[in-house]
Amino acid sequence: MLKEDLGALASCALPAALEAMGERWSFLILRAAFNGLHHFEEFQSTLGIARNILANRLGRLVDHGILTREAMADDRRKVEYRLTEKGAALLPSMLALRQWGEKWEACGPSTPVLVDERDHQPIRDISILSHDGRTLGLRDLCWAHAEDIRPLEPVKLQAVA
Repeated sequence: MLKEDLGALASCALPAALEAMGERWSFLILRAAFNGLHHFEEFQSTLGIARNILANRLGRLVDHGILTREAMADDRRKVEYRLTEKGAALLPSMLALRQWGEKWEACGPSTPVLVDERDHQPIRDISILSHDGRTLGLRDLCWAHAEDIRPLEPVKLQAVA
């Protein structure tokens, strides 16, 4: 089993992701953006965050391309913060952290519960899936160098006589 070189931070994306997100307030701002908040005042009053910290964290999220900052068409003095595609891609990470918190820190489900829009059933726990859809645990994983990963062989179908 190949172990990850923990000293080689330059080749690991985790430090870069943590730098982009920052800390607790950035995650809470992102959660608010996922819930449809767009304006500085909405973030400030909902989260109870100091204005200078909010401005700093919003700026950082914009600088990293997670949110955009756009002047409103009807009043150019007001701005909206919107999730980018890059920001929206953080949803599975946010949900995994929430689910972890429900299991290990809060000791129970949060409310409201996130459900599928179509049938209003709760979403499944976020899990690690193999290329073929199997759920994987820690013991099922190992590190490999990118150049050592082989493409999968196409499945050959045999004709039935």
